[in-house]
Amino acid sequence: MTADSPAELAPDDAAQASDAALSTGVSRLDEEGDVAADYLEELLDIADIDGDIDIEVRNGRTYISIVSDEESSNLQSLVGDGGEVLEALQELTRLSVLSATESRSRLVLDISGYRLERNGELAKLAQNAVELVKDNGQPVSLAPMGAYERKIVHDAIAELGFISESEGEGTDRHIVVSAAE
Repeated sequence: MTADSPAELAPDDAAQASDAALSTGVSRLDEEGDVAADYLEELLDIADIDGDIDIEVRNGRTYISIVSDEESSNLQSLVGDGGEVLEALQELTRLSVLSATESRSRLVLDISGYRLERNGELAKLAQNAVELVKDNGQPVSLAPMGAYERKIVHDAIAELGFISESEGEGTDRHIVVSAAE
């Protein structure tokens, strides 16, 4: 063992090392948020769309929200049909962060509360699937969805005490819900 190994550090030194590692992770997420916000602010300026950008770091992820006080805001055009434009903007923002920081990002972008509303719909979808499994005892397949939405559904189904698995490939990847064994 070297003198720098955690086992040989005094308790205060070990705590400081742990705090330094934690603050490095937080500062990385803060930097990620700043880069993403700058990228999105420039995009909003180019598109001549008004919106405020909020940055929040929680659960090891950076969450970026774009909101507007104006009812006539063009932000909905950045969400697109079924969130397609939002997903594309999220990926472009992640690429911008990667380019600036040389670190992959798992940031989540929300526009006008779309994801929050969609999360409620996905929780209801999970509840309905569980009810169908309870009623007929057979596994239930859900429509294909992206990885982020599948994670939300998987978590909701697990909270309800049921089992879910992703099946299929690419755009056909979907969730199958079944009763706990």
